[in-house]
Amino acid sequence: MKIRFFNKNILPALTFCSFKNELSVIILYNHLLFALHVLKNHIGFQYKILSSISGVDFLGKKYRFAVVYELLSVKLNRRLRLKVFSNETTNISSIISIFPIADWWEREVWDLFGVFFENHFDLRRILTDYGFEGHPLRKDFPLTGYIDIKFDSKLRSIFILPVELAQEYRKFNFETPWVS
Repeated sequence: MKIRFFNKNILPALTFCSFKNELSVIILYNHLLFALHVLKNHIGFQYKILSSISGVDFLGKKYRFAVVYELLSVKLNRRLRLKVFSNETTNISSIISIFPIADWWEREVWDLFGVFFENHFDLRRILTDYGFEGHPLRKDFPLTGYIDIKFDSKLRSIFILPVELAQEYRKFNFETPWVS
């Protein structure tokens, strides 16, 4: 794919990358609304369809989270992947004013990764329970979770207990916690 149709004077992009006929663009989080408005309405782009929004966790990096927007231009038969990087304290602007379909996807990214979308009118959990603590797709989220739910058949009742792990026989390697 030819990248020459992107003009830095029109779209405030940091980098461009092309792979298998799909273009990826990285922009600053504070330029997101402007960039999406241009990509949707400019005659040279016409990305009218938002296919998905997803999150990625890069644990240990300066910008820990990436929010990835998949766009489609039916008229020009092109796909575009727009990436925005942020950390735990950076808010990303909600794009519901440009793409109303983004409502549930932004809620999903907030629920699973903890990326906060500024000016989102209904940012609440969508996949986990309302009392759930944490964000389960973060790489530092414990694999066992924080609570254990058990059913007692004699009492016919459900009990919610904190998770207790025996640590006596475990060896910890703090450099690479995934290998024992």
